[in-house]
Amino acid sequence: MRPFFLPTDAGHRFCAYHPAGSDKARGAILYLHPFAEEMNKSRRMAALQARALAEAGYHVLQIDLLGCGDSSGDFADASWSAWREDALLAYRWLRTQSQAPLTLWGLRAGCLLAASVAVDLPEQANFIFWQPVVSGKQHWQQFMRLKMAGGLSSGQAKAIADELRQQLAAGKPIEIAGYSASTELVAGLEAAELLPPSVKPGRVGWFELSMRDEAALAPVSKKFIEQWQAAGFNVEPKVVRGPGFWQTSEIEDAPELIEATLAALESVR
Repeated sequence: MRPFFLPTDAGHRFCAYHPAGSDKARGAILYLHPFAEEMNKSRRMAALQARALAEAGYHVLQIDLLGCGDSSGDFADASWSAWREDALLAYRWLRTQSQAPLTLWGLRAGCLLAASVAVDLPEQANFIFWQPVVSGKQHWQQFMRLKMAGGLSSGQAKAIADELRQQLAAGKPIEIAGYSASTELVAGLEAAELLPPSVKPGRVGWFELSMRDEAALAPVSKKFIEQWQAAGFNVEPKVVRGPGFWQTSEIEDAPELIEATLAALESVR
């Protein structure tokens, strides 16, 4: 693994590059991380998967977006458009290292970002989606509930929610669980949906995790998958046994997800 800082017009972005462990690369993969604390919870699993992919012959680039991880800026500086620019910058850098077939790998809200930037790429991309967020608006509402945790009455929770919305409407950033989010970031996230991009369709590995036996895809996931299939994408959905590592109190692994992801990429060849 090669860590480095990628320069931008506004500071630098921390990246981790995992070159393929063989002379002939099978693919080039760009990883886009999830939102806020989910990113920190997922660092270990993302690193484990990236190393496994490199060993299997894939070039993998991980990037910390503006205001996240070890990149410059504060979370309050971030916006959806800035994150899109970061993803495109990372793509261009990756293409200086390899011209192997491209895959955009997203986790949670990173899937929304992957689908969003695909329309601005000069080539076809395949996708790997880990526990994808299908609605940015719903994801933001769930994040806001962190502000209302702790046994508040329904009236108190509503008052806090109204206050947060008023702050955003006034153009003021709001702080939730230690993260200060700008109006631009919230607006961009809320507008994002996991809809198929208007590009040449490729393949999509869609993975969801559950510890239940014989678990099925979430009904809302099935609806979005149908839209991707109708647009011509070859979607291969699968429920894999494993914990929701992006939200657990302790750092956890999902080894079956790593193996399933490798198998899905192998089937693309």
